[in-house]
Amino acid sequence: MMAQPQSSPQVDQTPSIDFDKFNPTRSYTAARKRKDIAMRALIILAFVIALIPLVSVLWTTLVHGARRLNWDFLSHNMTNVIGGNQTPSGGYGGILHAIIGTLEITLGAMVISIPIGVMCAVYLIEYAGGSRLARTIHLLVDVMSGIPSIVAGLFAYSMFAILVGPGTLSGFEGSVALSLLMIPTVVKTTEEMLKIVPNDLREASLALGVTKQRTITKVVLRTALSGIVSGSILAIARVIGETAPLLMTAGYIVSTNANLFSGEMTTLPVYVYQEYSKYHANCPADAGSGCVTGIPMERAWSAALVLIVIVLILNLIGRIVAKVFAPKKK
Repeated sequence: MMAQPQSSPQVDQTPSIDFDKFNPTRSYTAARKRKDIAMRALIILAFVIALIPLVSVLWTTLVHGARRLNWDFLSHNMTNVIGGNQTPSGGYGGILHAIIGTLEITLGAMVISIPIGVMCAVYLIEYAGGSRLARTIHLLVDVMSGIPSIVAGLFAYSMFAILVGPGTLSGFEGSVALSLLMIPTVVKTTEEMLKIVPNDLREASLALGVTKQRTITKVVLRTALSGIVSGSILAIARVIGETAPLLMTAGYIVSTNANLFSGEMTTLPVYVYQEYSKYHANCPADAGSGCVTGIPMERAWSAALVLIVIVLILNLIGRIVAKVFAPKKK
């Protein structure tokens, strides 16, 4: 038999690629490092510049507010306070009535605005889609976001004047005014939180035979709860410092009124405004050292410091609630 000729091995004719020529040059790498260092320095400088006003406000408020902040200031109202003289209790007046008014009016605004805002956002995201009604509601929410606070106060005052009678002032009226300012913030933040909930969760729940309503309440809202709480806290921080609408709706009173639905109530921002408007207190020539001329400004700074502390506490509570109810990663 004749031997079969052996086939010669095939040679790979594919040209080799020189990847070294794609490596960045030393000068290009050095230029990138210089740009990176410059941008880092620019970002840090911008952060420091943005931080200066915040630190300045906090430090100034702390220095001036701590001067008059004590237990007597926190546990008394302005009853029997005349000029810069001491009260029969030995103090110079306090903010107990303003703290109670701030907490009650803000709580009333939360009860009104948060359910309405969350349900409005759920309708827009889960039901309405891109309908004409949804676009109209979006437009109205955007318009409400830009409404001046004094207009909200004027609307609440006019509404209660029609329903109850002219000249009616109450803490609940102030809550209604603040809720008009809170609702757009709650709607927008809740919308964004609902948008980032994965559709896979909705589809999986519906595939298991769960109703749409139960899917929204048990799956969608449960997943977005931490963001909704954060948005609600942001809305509270937005309105807790408002003065103009509360001057028109809740009024100002020197005594403590714990009834949200009857009578005037004082809040901390209104208290600060009233004390700042006085600027100096009258002291008779024979008053002695017990009369403090600059006591109104000291009370205003201390009340402002208490307001900042209340906002800080509310933010901490909101973060704790958001962390507790956030979905756990397994």
